[in-house]
Amino acid sequence: MRRLPTVLAHTALMTGALLFIAPFVWMVLTSLTPTSAFLDIRRLVPSLAAGAEHYRRALTDVPLLRFMLNGVIVCGAILILQLLLCIPCAYALARLRFRGRVALLACVLGALAIPEQVPSIPIYIGLARFGLLDTYVALILPFVGSAFGIFLFRQFFRAVSEEVIQAARLDGCGELSIVWRILLPQAWPAVGAFAIISLVAHWNDLYWPLIVIVTPELATPPLGVMYFRSAELPDAEFGALLAGGTMITTPLMIAFLALRRLFVRGLGLTRP
Repeated sequence: MRRLPTVLAHTALMTGALLFIAPFVWMVLTSLTPTSAFLDIRRLVPSLAAGAEHYRRALTDVPLLRFMLNGVIVCGAILILQLLLCIPCAYALARLRFRGRVALLACVLGALAIPEQVPSIPIYIGLARFGLLDTYVALILPFVGSAFGIFLFRQFFRAVSEEVIQAARLDGCGELSIVWRILLPQAWPAVGAFAIISLVAHWNDLYWPLIVIVTPELATPPLGVMYFRSAELPDAEFGALLAGGTMITTPLMIAFLALRRLFVRGLGLTRP
C-alpha cells in the first residue's frame, strides 16, 4: 500500500509521456510508409524504398537544408542577444536598489501575460518604415527582449548568496564584472533551461515569419515546410511533407534529451 501513490504517479507520468510522443512516432512511421497505406493505421509498416523516396523529395523538392540553416541563424542570434540583454537586466532587478525597480518588475511580469500576436501590428509597421521587412533583422529584432528570460534569471540571481556578491565587490569587481565573471558560471543551469525554451519556441514559430518573410530563401523551417503544400494537397506529397516535418523536429528532440538534466536543474534552482 505504501508504494501505491508512487505507482499511480509513475503510471500517470508514463501515460502523459506516451500521449505526447505518439504524434511524433506516428509522423516518423508515416514518413517511412508507402503513400497507399496512409489512411489505414494497420498498414503503417515502414518501407526502406518509400522512406528513401519521401526523404529524397523533402531534400530536393524544396531547399530544406537552407530552411534549417536559416532556423539555426535566427534562433542562435535571438538566443545570444537575449542572454546579453536579459542577464544584466535580471541582475539589476534582483540585486540592485534603484528608484522604479518595483515598477519595472511589474512591467516585466505584465509583459508575460501579453500574447505574441498583440504587438505584431505596430512592430510590423515600424519594421516596414525602416525598410527591414523580408530580412533576418525582421526575424530577430522583435524577440531580443524576453520578459520570461528576465524573470527566470532574476529568480536565479535571487537564490545566489549575498555574501558572494559582497565579497566580489570588496575585491574591486564592478557590477558587470560580477554578472559575467562571478554569477554567469553559476547560472549555466538557468542558461541551459532558457536556451531550450527559446530555441524550441523560435524554431517552431510560424506566425511571425509568415508575416514578415516573402523571399523563400529566408524562410525558417516551419515556413519552409509549407512549400510542400499546394492548393489541393495530393496524397503523393504527404510523405515528403511528413519527412520534412520529421527532419525539422528531430534536432529539437535530440537537443532536449541531451540537455534535460540541465533543464530540470535550471528550473529547480529558481525560487519565488
